Amino acid sequence: MIVYLDNNSTTPMDERVKEVYCETTKIFGNVNVIYELGIEARKAMNAAYDIIYPGIGASDEDDIIITSSTTEGNNTVIKTFIDAFLKGSPKKHIITTIAEHSSVKATCAYAKTLGMEVTYLYTDENGRIRLDELENAIREDMALISVLFASNESGAIQPIKEIGEIARKYNIPFHCDGAQAIGKARVNVRELGVDYFTFSAHKFHGPKGIGGLYVREGAPYVNLIHGGNQMGGKRGGSVYLNGMVAMAEALKLANEYLDEMQNRVAKLRDKLEEAILKIPDTKTYVDKKYRLPNSVIASFRGIEGEAMLWDLNVNKIYAATGSSCSSERLEGSEVLEALGEDPEIAHTGIIFSLSRFTTEEEIDYVIEKLPKIVKRLRSISMTYARVKPSE
Repeated sequence: MIVYLDNNSTTPMDERVKEVYCETTKIFGNVNVIYELGIEARKAMNAAYDIIYPGIGASDEDDIIITSSTTEGNNTVIKTFIDAFLKGSPKKHIITTIAEHSSVKATCAYAKTLGMEVTYLYTDENGRIRLDELENAIREDMALISVLFASNESGAIQPIKEIGEIARKYNIPFHCDGAQAIGKARVNVRELGVDYFTFSAHKFHGPKGIGGLYVREGAPYVNLIHGGNQMGGKRGGSVYLNGMVAMAEALKLANEYLDEMQNRVAKLRDKLEEAILKIPDTKTYVDKKYRLPNSVIASFRGIEGEAMLWDLNVNKIYAATGSSCSSERLEGSEVLEALGEDPEIAHTGIIFSLSRFTTEEEIDYVIEKLPKIVKRLRSISMTYARVKPSE
C-alpha cells in the first residue's frame, strides 16, 4: 500500500482536472489576437475567470493576476513596496511573522538589504500571532503587513479577518499568503479584508506551475515581469491557458468538497492523531479549532525527523519533516520552536497532511506501522537513551 500524507507540500492532480488540463491543450491560439483560434482561447480564459473570481469571493473591480506560483505572487507584492521605497517613499516598515514561507522571508530579507525594516512577529502556543503585538508593532512608516493564512507545518490558522480590520484601521496594505487555504477553509477575500491574496493550484489538486495573485481594487501594484500586454499589462508572458483552465476546475472542485474536508477528512486526521499520542513520548501541536482540518504535526522524542521519514518511506508512507537541512548541520523547525518547543525536540517534528483522497484504510495502515517504526528507531537512538524518557 502507498499512503501519501504530504498534501500541504503538493497534491496529486484530480483525474477530472487532469482531463480538463489535457483537453485544453487543443486550444492553443494566442488570446490577444482576433482570429478564430485566438477568440476560442480568449473564451476559455474568460470562462476560467468566471469560476476563479467567485471561487475566492473577488469582485469584478478587483484584479486576479495569473502567476506561476504563490512564490511569484508573494515576490510581486513585497517588491511592489520595495519599488516604492527605492523611488523615495518614506514607507519602509514591513510586519510579517516567523511562520511565513521562505518566499516571504527571503523577499523581506532582500528588502532589508536595501534599507527597509522588517518586524517578525512570534506566535503563541497555538501558532497564532497576538493581535495586540501586531498593533503595538505598527509605526507611521508602515509599508505592508504580510501574514500567511495557515502554516504548512503546524496547520495553525491565523486570525486573518481580525488582522485585516487592524490593517484597515491604520490604512496599511495587507497581504495574505493563501497557499494553504483553498480546499481546506472557505475563502472570501473581500470578507477577509485582504488587499492581496496569493495561491497555487497544485495545493488543491491542480497542476503545478500555475497560481494566482488577487489584488483588491486600488491597491498598489508594480509588475514583477515586464514585456507584453497580458493580464492587462500587469504580467508579461503568454498565458498558460490549459493550466489556468485546469486551476479553475480544481478550485471549483475544492469548494465543492470543502464540507468533506472539514468532516470526513478531519475525523481521519483525528484518528491518526489519537493513535500517535498513544505512543510514549510523543506530542502534537495546535488546538484543533485553530488548525487546518487535514493537518497534524507530531514530535517523537529521540528520533530525528529525517530518520523517521526514511523508515516511513521504506513502508511507502510519505510525510514531511518539520526540520530542514542547512549546509553542514541540521536545524530544528522554527515553527515548532515558536510554539515553545525545545530545540532538540524541534528536530523530531513530522508533518502528516491528508487530502480528500485519503482513505480510512490508509490511515489504519499508518497506525499499524508507526509504533513499529518508532520502536526500531528509538532502539538505536543515543538521544532517546540519554534523555531517560517517561515510562
